[in-house]
Amino acid sequence: MTWRDIDELPKIPANYTALTPLWFLERAATVHPARKSLIHGFIEYTWRQTYDRCRRLASALADRSIGPGSTVAIIAPNTPAMYEAHFGVPMSGAVLNCVNIRLNAPTIAFLLGHSQAAVVMVDQEFFTLAEEALKLMEEKAGPGFKPPLLIVMADEICGSESLHRALAKGAMEYENFLESGNPEYEWKPPADEWQSIALGYTSGTTASPKGVVLHHRGAYLMALSSPIIWGMGEGAVYLWTLPMFHCNGWCFTWSLAALCGTSICLRQVTAKGVYSAIAKYKVTHFCAAPVVLNTIVNAPPEDTILPLPHTVHVMTAGSTPSPSVLFAMNQKGFRVAHTYGLSESYGPSTICAWKPEWDSLPSETQARLKARQGVRCVGLEKVDVIDCHTGKPVPADGKTIGEIVFRGNVVMKGYLKNPKANEETFAGGWFHSGDLAVKHPDSYIEIRGRSKDIIISGGENISSVEVENVLYNHPAVLEASVVARPDEQWQESPCAFVTVKSGYEKEDEKRLGEDIMRFCREKLPAYWVPKSVVFGPLPKTATGKIQKQILRAKAKEMGPVPRRSKL
Repeated sequence: MTWRDIDELPKIPANYTALTPLWFLERAATVHPARKSLIHGFIEYTWRQTYDRCRRLASALADRSIGPGSTVAIIAPNTPAMYEAHFGVPMSGAVLNCVNIRLNAPTIAFLLGHSQAAVVMVDQEFFTLAEEALKLMEEKAGPGFKPPLLIVMADEICGSESLHRALAKGAMEYENFLESGNPEYEWKPPADEWQSIALGYTSGTTASPKGVVLHHRGAYLMALSSPIIWGMGEGAVYLWTLPMFHCNGWCFTWSLAALCGTSICLRQVTAKGVYSAIAKYKVTHFCAAPVVLNTIVNAPPEDTILPLPHTVHVMTAGSTPSPSVLFAMNQKGFRVAHTYGLSESYGPSTICAWKPEWDSLPSETQARLKARQGVRCVGLEKVDVIDCHTGKPVPADGKTIGEIVFRGNVVMKGYLKNPKANEETFAGGWFHSGDLAVKHPDSYIEIRGRSKDIIISGGENISSVEVENVLYNHPAVLEASVVARPDEQWQESPCAFVTVKSGYEKEDEKRLGEDIMRFCREKLPAYWVPKSVVFGPLPKTATGKIQKQILRAKAKEMGPVPRRSKL
């Protein structure tokens, strides 16, 4: 046979099967059936039990004609049921939609209607929220509205009142629903790995949220890619500080099964809870947005356990971490890997890959290098920074700003029912992130902000991220976000929104604001210095991202900075 003959041999069951992360669970149950898979308070499951429970869930769904073409929504924090849904739902052939628990009822009603959810699984703590959303859907649909099957998950932490109300409303209790399923259910992998496995919605800050559709192939590749680039090994003990509803937990829901690791579930995330879990369960890894890292490094002594009993590896993404926070985490003994990605790229798709030659550099320099978004992960074929007008790659000079674009197997299928958005976001054969960055001589990329976050003052571009990094070095600043404020003389100027550290709450705001501006003046070009500083808590998403669209609106409401204001 010639090579051409061999290349034309057909794919057969013996040598080809669609890629899907569902096989990871079957393997974990076979290799480590007695190893702990999930721990949530007093609840503990082994991998054998988790596999059986997931098959029960798939079977119970299939018995009710829920399968290919169906959407199953789940509204829940990090609990065993949320984890099980990541396997049980796609095992039935249906698509899983994890809903952000911090959304309001009208937005959830939109998501459930847009995705045509046939089933809504809801944690009892959020039953009232789901109930209100379904009521809004019914009012909009009118007579003939067919509500989705409602399943409520009980939790002793929440008491029984909301559970009893849910059952009285006709909801099925989750454990009873599982009992109706077959633990020996013979699930089948998808016939095509391009088949949809999950649906997740973007934040929808300026319009209706967009539904990001992911496929089995991408989920499989990302579930393996992230542990490889992180150095996360077999048997890892993973603390769920990152919401599973965010990008399916950056695909670590499936990674934990591939590694036969153990998931420690946290219903609510606090610094004390993180430190306690590290000590009690010997946690080796967790993921968190920079805002969570900030909480950890600024936790009061009574909530911490230092020095750490062992090395704890942290992956951070979601927004650009300041070098000062990365430095503080390192000083406390955490080993932080900085990654970057979007819902449309299955979560983190680049990493600031560490180089041994950087070990001898000063700690502050290391933190600055680590704050860069880095290079593509193993599972992504291409990432670049291109000129927004020409579409050509920008020079690797660390100065020229362009848009980050992706291409590869861990890019979404597209937005659900949104051909116009798909055409725009995939223009030129790339996925366009909307994030602006520079490319350094070593090919590492570094974000300068979203396109709408670049402040144009007197015709000159100001990177809000760089101003924020300086603010974080001020001793009084706990959190900071910089947006554009109208300016009578310069059209726009930086406005800093700041949350102060404990001990600075009673400081005179005018004096402290002037001190912060003076601090910035020593480290930044004059026109980059914030002309106004606003104190108070910063609005955040469920994953800890600061909601700049809200801050931009506040800055606009403040009116323009008067022409005679001095820097």
